[in-house]
Amino acid sequence: MRVSREVPVGLIPHPNELDRKRIERALISRKHYRYVSPSVTPVKAGYLIKSPCCSRNIHNDGGQIDVALFHYDAVSGIWKLFFKHHARGSWKFYSIFHRLASAIDELNTDPERLFWQ
Repeated sequence: MRVSREVPVGLIPHPNELDRKRIERALISRKHYRYVSPSVTPVKAGYLIKSPCCSRNIHNDGGQIDVALFHYDAVSGIWKLFFKHHARGSWKFYSIFHRLASAIDELNTDPERLFWQ
């Protein structure tokens, strides 16, 4: 007996190319570090945002740094947004969102300046 491992119609698992491009396009609207070109990389159940460090606060040579991590929890159907604690080298939980668009908006606004440093 063959077991089907197909995803039900209408469900696109994360990561996927459609949402990766959607995040990439949305980052153009960010409030901070608008003069750099961030990258969006698929990771298990989400997306990693990296960007050149123009402030030299974290990377003295202006190299690529981790900015944010979107993680989709398929069980609860929520998005978790994390920021990088660069001094410790670890990800820190920021907030949950019911929609990816809301999580992207928060990243773009970055009211506490935790992401775009």
